[in-house]
Amino acid sequence: MENIKILAVCGFGIGSSLILKMNIGKVLEEDGIQAEVSNTDILTAPSEKCSFIVTSEGYKRELEGKVSVPVIVVDRFFDKNEIREKINLGIEKIK
Repeated sequence: MENIKILAVCGFGIGSSLILKMNIGKVLEEDGIQAEVSNTDILTAPSEKCSFIVTSEGYKRELEGKVSVPVIVVDRFFDKNEIREKINLGIEKIK
């Protein structure tokens, strides 16, 4: 499989996407998964190269039709179990 690049997205790219990026990184490290994680804002996201995007429900609707990669919704940005489940879903979608 190619190098996995996960993009965490929020409105300004400095609040919830940063929290999500850090928690995704923790889950990946715990699970021994090699992936690059970065974060950005909703306007920049469509031009970023990535394997899949992780964001909230509201931003998913804004990204639909603007990106060609899977958009995965995480509801609880501090819930490592949910993040783990959603990251695995994203990885399955790109296989």
